[in-house]
Amino acid sequence: MPENMKQAVVYQIYPKSFSSHRQQATGDLLGVVDRLDYLAWLGVDYLWLTPFYCSPQKDNGYDVSDYYRIDPAYGSMADFELLLAEARRRGIGIMLDIVVNHTSTEHAWFRQALKGRDNFYRDFYIWRDQPNNWQSKFGGSAWAFEPESGQYYLHLFDQTQADLNWENPQLRQAVFEMMRFWADKGVAGFRLDVINLISKDPAFSEDDSDGRHFYTDGPRVHEYLQQMHREVFAGRELLTVGEMSSTSLAHCIDYSRPERRELSMTFNFHHLKVDYPQGKKWQLGRFDFVGLKRIMSDWQQGMHAGGGWNALFWCNHDQPRVVSRFGDEGQYRQVSAKMLATALHGLQGTPYLYQGEEIAMANPAFQHIEELRDVESLNAYQQLLASGLDRTQAMAVIRQKSRDNSRTPMQWDSSRFAGFSQTQPWLRLADDAGYINVASALADPDSVLHHYRRLIALRKQYRVLADGDYHCLTPEHPSLWVYTRRSAAEMLLVISHFGAEAQSYRLPEGVIPEGWQAELLLSNYPAPAVGWQWQLRPWHSLLYRLTPP
Repeated sequence: MPENMKQAVVYQIYPKSFSSHRQQATGDLLGVVDRLDYLAWLGVDYLWLTPFYCSPQKDNGYDVSDYYRIDPAYGSMADFELLLAEARRRGIGIMLDIVVNHTSTEHAWFRQALKGRDNFYRDFYIWRDQPNNWQSKFGGSAWAFEPESGQYYLHLFDQTQADLNWENPQLRQAVFEMMRFWADKGVAGFRLDVINLISKDPAFSEDDSDGRHFYTDGPRVHEYLQQMHREVFAGRELLTVGEMSSTSLAHCIDYSRPERRELSMTFNFHHLKVDYPQGKKWQLGRFDFVGLKRIMSDWQQGMHAGGGWNALFWCNHDQPRVVSRFGDEGQYRQVSAKMLATALHGLQGTPYLYQGEEIAMANPAFQHIEELRDVESLNAYQQLLASGLDRTQAMAVIRQKSRDNSRTPMQWDSSRFAGFSQTQPWLRLADDAGYINVASALADPDSVLHHYRRLIALRKQYRVLADGDYHCLTPEHPSLWVYTRRSAAEMLLVISHFGAEAQSYRLPEGVIPEGWQAELLLSNYPAPAVGWQWQLRPWHSLLYRLTPP
């Protein structure tokens, strides 16, 4: 893994919505090239690009039909090679999104698999004469009937996304060969989509559940990742992160402990389910703040003790905007966005920053289902109607939970299409693009954007952000998250107020060793008076560094 991993920051780009060099409805690779100076100014070390391979776009590129070709909508291989070179010239590495739990049913492998049960590629996929009761994560059965052969194929996601059979060694070799192709081009890392689902229970057992515990962190997944490491990662300075669906802390320690030679780090999503009532995503719900702190604290302490490594994130292409979700998208948008940034970036792990998060883009408040494009959201809307909700009620849920909340075009300036393009974008712009945009934020030294830039710089300056242990001081407080990070030579104190009501807070005796000196590194309000007691304003955040005398 790269030497700088523990002090690096990754910026995630959803190319379809980032910037259109060709001034079309969708973004492209040259649009990313156009914005590299901005990203270098921000200080990020890696760019993770979501899939831009050839795809029928049933799931916005996560249904790959050719791993070796770039979809013409995004440009050409020459464009990608230019992006690699220009990013490298600015000290930025490019990370590719690798989707190998499934392919599109339009992939050549699957088309060949349809030619008969004895075909070489038939065993690249998972077939059964009778389906079990496993459910797709997009709703309905996880099995689709193929009439020519009379068998069912597994699809844990959309029906057009057929699951690959990792039990087949020829399939594994084909995947590793493809990954080496991109590594040889000079990419700096890989993000591995739902990689902990690739090993299924070979008996395809079932019970009264949706089946996920029969394939989540499956029986051979660590074996497969260790083989991937040997055949693709070994000898290369690659940053590798696995997206882990419904995973466990124990597994993520094993996935990311360096001596096991699997991955550099893991994404887990437990902290982003604290607004799922009774664990159900497609219901309106307020978030459980105490539960959020408990989950974050458990993972901070557990990964540190076990030698694993966290990927830190609030937002990505599959999640609503955090300022709408856990902050205040109205009067306190800027201060709450800064507070959320400080709370996350003070933790141990590698921070991931999703496009638009650095300017506090909010959910776009979709009004009509026709405005959405996400297959999961469209399916959920129909299921909500079938469950008895009326259109207004169903739309309220979709408005809060949809993945399209994060996929609206990046807001660069106050022009008609926000500097994204000169053409009506594929997904409508948020109404606030006229005043929430990069140009406005660059011009304001007190903006959320400048706050993020300072946080990124601090991670490179102070080693305690990488090495320090974690201790939460307010586990049960209804609005305060106060924690320390401590190494042998220095200490951090992070105070975050999740709420609009004023709060007072006094630091408990003994937290700060006697005689240690405090330096305020960052706050979203003017500096308070010196002392260990604070009158906290709405959505207040403070980051202190403490050093011995």
